[in-house]
Amino acid sequence: MHPCDLIVVGAGPAGLAAAATAAEAGLQVVLLDEQPRPGGQIYRDVDRVAALRGGILGKDYAEGQALTAAIRRDGIAHLQGAVVWAIEEGIRVSYTRAGQAAQVTAPRLILATGALERPMPLPGWTLPGVMTAGAGQILLKQSGVLARRAVLVGTGPLLYLIAAQMVRAGTPPLALVETQTRADLMRANRHLGGALRGWPYLAKGLAMLAELVRARVPRHTGASDIAIDGEGRAEAVNFRSGGKARAIACDTVFLHHGVVPNTQAARSIGVPHRWDAAQHCFNPVVDAWGGTAVAGVFLAGDGAGIGGAHVADLGGRIAALKVAEELGRLSADERDRRAAPLARQRRQQFAVRPFLDAAYPPYAGALAPADATLVCRCEEVTAGDIRGYAKLGCIGPNQAKAFGRAGMGPCQGRYCGLTVTALLAEANGRTPDDTGYFRIRPPLKPVTLGELAAMEDGVSDAAE
Repeated sequence: MHPCDLIVVGAGPAGLAAAATAAEAGLQVVLLDEQPRPGGQIYRDVDRVAALRGGILGKDYAEGQALTAAIRRDGIAHLQGAVVWAIEEGIRVSYTRAGQAAQVTAPRLILATGALERPMPLPGWTLPGVMTAGAGQILLKQSGVLARRAVLVGTGPLLYLIAAQMVRAGTPPLALVETQTRADLMRANRHLGGALRGWPYLAKGLAMLAELVRARVPRHTGASDIAIDGEGRAEAVNFRSGGKARAIACDTVFLHHGVVPNTQAARSIGVPHRWDAAQHCFNPVVDAWGGTAVAGVFLAGDGAGIGGAHVADLGGRIAALKVAEELGRLSADERDRRAAPLARQRRQQFAVRPFLDAAYPPYAGALAPADATLVCRCEEVTAGDIRGYAKLGCIGPNQAKAFGRAGMGPCQGRYCGLTVTALLAEANGRTPDDTGYFRIRPPLKPVTLGELAAMEDGVSDAAE
């Protein structure tokens, strides 16, 4: 077991920034990340890919190289391919790497576990050829693979980014089928004043939309009654838009209607969470530094609340400054002096969120799917099943496990949890906070008996 000053879980923008800032303050940091190379999902494999596909992925993607370069320094042990599967009191983190389980301890922990794409359960979403938009982007980033004859379905700025990247790569999407309405935009206008403080973000969005217009990519807004049809694979997207029934033949469908915090690790150690009505998800309860009710544990990045790459970077630095002060490496005055401009930038970046949340709400048809729609793909549980459990007296997701195994499959509820909570809350006339979420226990990720048997008392690789 290798002691250090700080453990950081996740090497996306928040984790990279936190590790670098902590090391600069003189802390010994162990950075654990599942991926073989740093960058997280946003800057995935950026050191290798920026030179190959930087022109397609855009300038923002290449900015990740500055973050990955900052962790190549003394004081940071970056353990790549490390799958964290348990976190215990006293801050002891268990992980698996190269077929062997190991542990690391520290007085402080920063969880930078990022976000998950919100599941979009609708008819046909489990057909081959249907994937999340983020998964499609991973294929482009990591392997240079782009789907042909693809339709993008859902809502939110990520759809525009991926569509623009596909245009640059020479394989534009057949169409965007968007669920936000004119009424959503009108409601968002009351937040426009605050959004203008984050005008660079808005400017990027307008530039991407202009790319799509120049490429003549069709956009259908206000879409409803969306269903994916096909015999054994996705063959068409059917929907209503502009008062008309429409169908687009295709080979691939990318689904996206927002991202939500990845809360599994934080929940496993008892960090309190609260329902966010604007974003239709649970957010962890954190203070201005990312601190939680669990002693020594901080959250940073999208796992602490959705804000995007730059907000995640700033949040990681702010949390690391607080940790450095608590461990005696910085005075309170120095901590505050360095954190103040970061906090101002973070407020500016966050200013656009209320506008985006109102303008691009999640698709209502996927938040409350039809009875026949699968919501737990692992255990093949439908929305109707969940509603049926409520009629039998089921009031929460943990009871739903006993009624029908929802949330007990390989994903451990990551992709059905919010839907199960929403369905039970609606059926029982309760709030999502009262309904609750799955109780998360270790192992957070699968671990074999062989890996446990190979665990050693010392963790020599933490110093590599």
